[in-house]
Formats: sequence, structure tokens, C-alpha cells
Amino acid sequence: MTTSIRHAAQAHRAAARTAARTAGSLLAAHRTVALWTGALAIGSGALLVPGTAVAQPAQTVRPTTPGSSVFTAPEQDERHATVEVAHPAAYELPHSASPQAAVSIADNLALTPAKTEDGAATEAHEHAPAADRSAERSEAPAPAPAPAPQPEPEPAPAPAPSWYSPAPGAKISNPYGGKNAGYAAGYHTGTDFAVSTGTPLLAVADATVVSAGRGGAYGNEVVLRLPDGKFAEYAHLSSIGVKAGQTVKAGQQIGKSGSTGNSTGPHLHFEIRSVNRYAAVIDPLGYLKAHGAVGF
Repeated sequence: MTTSIRHAAQAHRAAARTAARTAGSLLAAHRTVALWTGALAIGSGALLVPGTAVAQPAQTVRPTTPGSSVFTAPEQDERHATVEVAHPAAYELPHSASPQAAVSIADNLALTPAKTEDGAATEAHEHAPAADRSAERSEAPAPAPAPAPQPEPEPAPAPAPSWYSPAPGAKISNPYGGKNAGYAAGYHTGTDFAVSTGTPLLAVADATVVSAGRGGAYGNEVVLRLPDGKFAEYAHLSSIGVKAGQTVKAGQQIGKSGSTGNSTGPHLHFEIRSVNRYAAVIDPLGYLKAHGAVGF
């Protein structure tokens, strides 16, 4: 009886040891499977954390342009994800030529005014969305309308003549130089204009009155000194309108025609003298016309 009990106890212990070895093998196998499963899960980025969602793959921070925005826009590159950052930072992407090579600004983000050197705020136009730039162009002031054509200016009045006939419009009754024994010089020293008594007589040019009064056989006489130093002599006047030493303008009235002195009827005897004395004369009409005198 005692031997049987001992044999039964030994058999039971052996069975227990076998069961323990079997359980250990199973546990080791289970641990191996669990370790391989975890390794695969970690390698594929699907590690499960208690109480949280499945962790995302590693994310790459995109740099932003300082002064524009603190956000980045999605890049057309499926290898990287895009995240938001609190402030601009110059992160360099893998295999990037520069820290700013992959910068992209979101279209829906407002622009931030930048400061110029003098402190004035300016817009970052180079980063403005196309819609904003088109709005700026539409708000530009319209070009000013072309000025209305101005009327043609009135033509300036023609300048007053510098030289005149002494009796404008009058006919010649006795030309210069005709031989006549009745004259002391033996010829006619002037030109006679056929005008009635009281016809206005004009200064032939700007001049100075040399004498105005009685002139012997010339009757009432006026002598003017002309701009070139020659002299104009008016004879047989009915009245005199100037005084010696007075200056006159071309075309100004200096007296009226008559028949005073040695005269056979009303007319103007007119001379041009190179020296203010009798018979020191030249052709009056040729002289006046050479200066462009009007009224002939």
C-alpha cells in the first residue's frame, strides 16, 4: 500500500513537470510572436498607445516667409505632411537648396503690412494673392481726360508802319529834279503833292522837330531830323502843329497844307535834305520808298 502511494506521487510530480515544461514553451512562443508583431507594428508606423488614436507618421515642418504668415500651405509633395507653426522659423528641408525653397503661402491668409526704412507701412505685394492684386488694379484712379483743344489764338495785330508818305493818297503835281530857271538852284529841289488847304500832313518817321515857323519863300515851314540823320522839310503850310525840340512819331500830324510863301496854289512842297540847307537834297520819293514808307 505504501509503495503504491509513493509510485503514484512520483508519477504525479513527473506529469506536473512535463506540464510545466509545455506551458513554458508555449509562453516563450507567444512572447516571440508578440515581439515580432510589435516590431512589425512599429516599423509600419502603427504603434498603438493606450488611450490615444493611432500615431501619425513623422511630420516635416515647412518654413514660412517672415512677416507674411505663420501658416504654411500644402506643398505638392506626397512625401511630407504640412503642419502649422507658432511663428516663422527657417527650417531646412531634406535635400533642399535653401531654407526657403519650399515656402508656400496659403491663399486665404491676410497680408501683414511691412515696414520700410522710414517707418511707413507698405503691403507685401510680391506675396499678395492674384485676387487681391486684381482688386488693387481695379481701384487705381482712371486717367485724366485729355484737355479740350484750345481755340487758335487771335493773330497779333500788324506792327505800325515805321515810315509814311507826308500826304497819304495825294497825287504828285510837280516831281523832283525838273529844270526850271525860276528856281535859284535851276531845278525843282523837292516833290509837290496836290492837296487842298487844310489837309493833314504826317511825320514820315520818328523824328525830332528842328524848326517850326516862317521859312522865307517856303512860307510856314517845318523841318524834322530823321533817324538816319537826314532832314525832312515841309513848306507852304496853312498851320503848324509842332514846336522846335519836340519829338514826334511816324504818322503823327505835324501841321496842315496851305499856300503860304512863294506859291501859286495850295500844295505841299516836300524835300529830303542830306544837310539842313537849301539845295542839299536827294529824291524824296526814292528815299521814302527805299524805307518802306506807305501811303503812296
